[in-house]
Amino acid sequence: MFIDERSLRVRAGNGGDGITSWRREKREPRGGPAGGDGGDGGDVVFVASVQLTTFGDMEDVHLVRAKNGERGGKNKRAGRGGPDRILPLPVGTTVYDQATGDLLVDLAEDGDRWVAAVGGRGGRGNARFASALDQAPTRCEEGTLGSERRVRLQLRLMADVGLVGLPNAGKSTMLSRLTAATPRIADYPFTTLAPHLGLIDLPDFTRFVMADLPGLIEGASAGHGLGDRFLRHVERTRVLLHLIDPAPQDGSDPVANYLAIRGELAAYGHALAERPEIVAVTKADVWGSEGPPEELLSRLAKAVDRKVHLVSAVTGQGLQALLIEVVRALADAPPVPEVPDRLELPPRPAAEDEAVG
Repeated sequence: MFIDERSLRVRAGNGGDGITSWRREKREPRGGPAGGDGGDGGDVVFVASVQLTTFGDMEDVHLVRAKNGERGGKNKRAGRGGPDRILPLPVGTTVYDQATGDLLVDLAEDGDRWVAAVGGRGGRGNARFASALDQAPTRCEEGTLGSERRVRLQLRLMADVGLVGLPNAGKSTMLSRLTAATPRIADYPFTTLAPHLGLIDLPDFTRFVMADLPGLIEGASAGHGLGDRFLRHVERTRVLLHLIDPAPQDGSDPVANYLAIRGELAAYGHALAERPEIVAVTKADVWGSEGPPEELLSRLAKAVDRKVHLVSAVTGQGLQALLIEVVRALADAPPVPEVPDRLELPPRPAAEDEAVG
C-alpha cells in the first residue's frame, strides 16, 4: 500500500538512576562511596534510506520509542546506556512539528540522519560527589527524562522528471518502455493509484529518475479525483513531461485537456506551472502511417507555444528525440525546489497514542 503521510509520537529513553552504595570488602574498613552512574537513555533517530519508497510498513505504528538507560551498579559500575531507536524512512521525507506545523528536517539524501528525540542523561552515583570536605556523600541523582514530541511525516518523491497528464494518457506505458519499472497498465482511467519511479540510464552515462504520477483531472487541486495528494509529489521534480492523449475515450478535446491540467498545476501553487515543461502527444501508433490530423497538432502547438513531440511508447516512435529534449531541459533546469517551511496540519485525533512501534 502506498502511504505517503503519517503522524507519529516519538519518545526517547529515560536516563538510568545513579545509586548510593559503599565498598564492603575485607581489609577495607573505610572503603568509601561506590555508587555507579546510571546509563543514558537512547535517542530516536530518523535515517533516510533509498530502500524504502513509502510509509507502508508503518501503517499501524503510532508511537516510536527508544529504551531507557539502566540503573547504576555497585563498585562504581555504570549502568548500560539505552540503545538508539533507528527508524528508516524513504528519501524525500519531510518532518513537521505536529503542534506548530513548522518544518523540522528534510531528509533529501540517502543516509541523512536526524535525532527526533534526545535520550535522558543518566544520574550520578554517590561516588561522584566524594570530596575532601565530604568523603562519605549519601546523595545520588535520578536520571533525566528523555524528550518527546509529535511529528507529521510527509513524503515528496525525489524525481528529476515527472510524467503528468490526464488518466489514460499513456504515462505508465511510457515509464515501462523507458525504464525497468513495472507499473500497472490497462485501457481504463486511474490504472495508476500510486506513484512509480524508474531510472533512465543512457549510453552517454546520463542518468535521471522519472516518476509516473497518478492521473490528474480538472479540480484535482481542490481534492477531486485522486486529489492534490499526488500533486505534492510533483513539487520535487525539476522538469515536467506532459503527455496528451490525442483521442481520449470520453471524446473530450485534447487541447482543452492540456489547458485543464495546466490550470490545476497553477491552482496548486508551489511554482509548479513555472517548472520547465516538455509536451508530447502519445499513442501515435493508433493513427497508422498517416499520423494524427494536422489540425489537432496545429491547435496543440498554438496552445502549448512550444515544440510538441509525437511519440509512441508501443513502437518507440519519437522516443529518442524526446529523451534528447529531456536531457537538455534537465541541464538547464533549476535545482530541486525547497519544501514548504510550514504546514497547516489537521487536528490530532484524540485516541491515537498507545500503539507501539
